[in-house]
Amino acid sequence: MTRLKLTCTALRSIGFPEGPVINLAISAMEQQFKHHTEEAALHILKQVLTDPLSYLSDSALRKVAGRLMETPGDKDTPLKEIPVPYEIYGAGFIETGAIQQMNNAVRLPVAVAGALMPDAHQGYGLPIGGVLAANNAVIPYGVGLDIGCRMCLSILDLPISQLEKRAARFEQALLQHTRFGCSGEWEAPAEDTVLEHPLFRELPLLRRLQQRAALQLGTSGDGNHFVDWGIVQISGTNDFNLPPGAYIGLLSHSGSRNLGAQVATYYTRLARELCSLPAAAQHLAWLELDTEAGQEYWRSMNLAGSYASASHHLIHSRLMKAMGAQLLARIETPHNFAWKEIHNGQELIVHRKGAMPAGKGVMGIIPGSMTASGYIVRGRGEARSLQSAAHGAGRRMSRAKAAAAISEEELGSQLEEQAVTLFGGGPDQAPRAYKNISEVMAAQSSLVDVIGSFRPKIVRMAAE
Repeated sequence: MTRLKLTCTALRSIGFPEGPVINLAISAMEQQFKHHTEEAALHILKQVLTDPLSYLSDSALRKVAGRLMETPGDKDTPLKEIPVPYEIYGAGFIETGAIQQMNNAVRLPVAVAGALMPDAHQGYGLPIGGVLAANNAVIPYGVGLDIGCRMCLSILDLPISQLEKRAARFEQALLQHTRFGCSGEWEAPAEDTVLEHPLFRELPLLRRLQQRAALQLGTSGDGNHFVDWGIVQISGTNDFNLPPGAYIGLLSHSGSRNLGAQVATYYTRLARELCSLPAAAQHLAWLELDTEAGQEYWRSMNLAGSYASASHHLIHSRLMKAMGAQLLARIETPHNFAWKEIHNGQELIVHRKGAMPAGKGVMGIIPGSMTASGYIVRGRGEARSLQSAAHGAGRRMSRAKAAAAISEEELGSQLEEQAVTLFGGGPDQAPRAYKNISEVMAAQSSLVDVIGSFRPKIVRMAAE
């Protein structure tokens, strides 16, 4: 049986006003009247629009009716007059827009604590590099579109001399066994237990997304997502019982692809319909965790995180097999996620958007740029940062500004100088578009201890 699918245009055609009520009405009709024809569904909505008062007791349509009866802006949830105090690391090189976004976030009624990492820059909702702890609330745009995005570093048993001696084979493996970009998919769907998760059967949204998720599993996004061969340097004692020295490493950065983006978009829309905020904070609408919608998002978010992890493992498995390599150790560092954590004796929902967990003893990898070395770190569990740290160098130029300011010749010169081979990418991802990773690390010396490094040598990114 065909399922109901409405459009904003159709609702406008029967007189629905612009605003969140359109999406609220579409959601209600597609969930509660999913087997109606479009004509029948629009007839019902026309009746609600004509006499919303009569539908305030209707369990399926009362929220639509209530929104139609509101005066725009009169139901905005007020922000706190006194914001929650928060720590800023590396304030000297964080743009004003990111700090303003964080200032809005810590005025949310559900906000309990916050922190801003030294790689911070402006985004949507929370700034990239923002950490926010909330009480019984999850903020879809506090997590972001690329749910569960992460770094994954595999340390391999291959001699580092092979990176130079067999460079062509390493390059061929990258080109053959990775896919990038919005349309990046494999010809045949991947097989992995993550695709058998019961949520793919339980939730209509995820059911619609499963087929494409199977084709995109083991692929990478665009922008600053990458897969690199490089040299790992381990210094001193480490959690892997590896002798200090140099190793070949495989480092990837990517997230949950279309699956995460669609989950984020759907539940952000729903949160904004259920939680009306002033314009300055409208992207920070939340879902209460003890509601059905909040639990749906929470479970979907966790599934998207598991999907992102499975993608990295599949990428690494294919490349290791192509090179005949064995795994010695692995570090996986998630960001763009929300965790249930105890802070000061209270269970909180800690959102880390472009920030990584840095609890005491927690291992992490913080990359620099396509030519700058990254750092292997161990968290120090600093309470003031909500046990968090930067997830990378962080942008100092937007992609558009970098593309306009940096030439192909400049990028090529830097790559040649650092002996790095690049496939894909472009000036918008050039090293100069990013902050100085050494300054970022110095600004968070109280948050992590450095135990090693990763220097990229062969880099693949999406085509410019």
